[in-house]
Amino acid sequence: MDRRGFLRSGAAALAAHGADAARLAALGGGMLALPAAEAAGGYRALVAVMLYGGNDGLNTIVPLDSRYTAYQGVRGSLALLNTADSARRRGPIVRLGDGGWGLHPRLEALKPWYDTDQLAFLHNVGPLARPTTRADYAAWRSLADPERLPEALFSHSDQQKLWQNGVARTEGSSIRATGWGGRAAERITASSFSFAGNSRFGAGASGNALNLPGPGANLRGTLSAWAPTSTWTPTRRISDALVGMNAAPSSDPLFTTLARLRTGAFAAVDRLGDILLATPSRAVSAYAAIDAAFTASYRTAEAATATAYSYSLGRQLYQVAKMIASRATVGGGRHIYFVQMGGFDTHGDQLSAHAELLSELGIALAAFMKSMKTLALHKSVTAFTLSDFGRTFKPNSSGGTDHAWGNSQLILGGAANGGAHYGSFPELALGGANDVGINTWEYQGRWIPTTSVDQYGATLLRWLGAGEADLAAVFPNLSRFATADLGFMSA
Repeated sequence: MDRRGFLRSGAAALAAHGADAARLAALGGGMLALPAAEAAGGYRALVAVMLYGGNDGLNTIVPLDSRYTAYQGVRGSLALLNTADSARRRGPIVRLGDGGWGLHPRLEALKPWYDTDQLAFLHNVGPLARPTTRADYAAWRSLADPERLPEALFSHSDQQKLWQNGVARTEGSSIRATGWGGRAAERITASSFSFAGNSRFGAGASGNALNLPGPGANLRGTLSAWAPTSTWTPTRRISDALVGMNAAPSSDPLFTTLARLRTGAFAAVDRLGDILLATPSRAVSAYAAIDAAFTASYRTAEAATATAYSYSLGRQLYQVAKMIASRATVGGGRHIYFVQMGGFDTHGDQLSAHAELLSELGIALAAFMKSMKTLALHKSVTAFTLSDFGRTFKPNSSGGTDHAWGNSQLILGGAANGGAHYGSFPELALGGANDVGINTWEYQGRWIPTTSVDQYGATLLRWLGAGEADLAAVFPNLSRFATADLGFMSA
């Protein structure tokens, strides 16, 4: 067979069964560590939860001290309330700790984790080229200087890239199309996985995160030509021939690349197939605690409940939970996971839309942490949120909010120094010290971040096991900021 024929046969095998085969192609090129003993210090995993569209952090976590009056005054009809409504779109605010802070009512499922010091908040974080004040922004915003301000502020696609890149500018940067999760995985030899398709976050210089499907997916059925356990002679002969072609020596880089991709896909299917296939309805005993957590009912509205497994994010985290529970089979002592949910671009009808989104987020995270706690893995796993940007403090005329900059993020896990708040919550004043607006018509409450994505990521990666040289390589602008450890993670 000539090279073109071989490549055509390989492409046909990998293209079998349509979309499922695309996953297998990704399997072969992913950053998947070989089975190995857990790293020194025990197993650890980071779970990045990307909230596409720009979550409204100002209605996610609300100060209930003297600042609440300012919050109510500007937010108007979007302000969360201490009084109840049957749909629980505005109230009652879920009071935390001593009552100085409150959660959106649809995040009620997360309150127990804050009360037990396993949920922390990082305020006013976002992409920064360097520490930036309002005066700096006024002087720099017309310069288009990448050394001063991040590129394309307030743009969804650009800010999503910067959050996942971990730099304030990608044009002309050595970072380019890689993400801070992918770069970190390569530096500390961690395994990187995505249950949300391809992402910038998991891209490294030599490979991408391993893209995996949702619950119930039969990976072994996606490569019809590979059937090592088949008892039917014709099928076994085809399968053996495919394996033989992969093993054949060749000096041609096209042949060797295709063989590497196929071999990696075969190995991943063999190791992960049973883990990914399991669902609550299959009642696999090894995942009983995970099934129970993800099928438990949580309150949404006063007369309605939902389970984590009924949501897309819940099913993604269900897969993550099984992978973590089966970490000895998955291999490696350090894992990085990426999951996502969309819909956070709430320009209109925000009260209704945001309530539904936060139900999904809160219930999914609560179920995930419940499963980790039951398995005694909660101190080994940290989940954290990312999002394009915050949203304007001042509502728009459509009952929504518009694109902003700095935002609040959640950090959840037994290793978090929770029950606490980190960073600097913005001054809730239009045209105040944190507002990018220079002219009065620009006073919308688009907060200039006081903490950078670099600092946020570095604090998480240090806990995962990255050293100072690793952090400097992953976040080349980290040295511009006063501290690389924000304190929200334990040792």
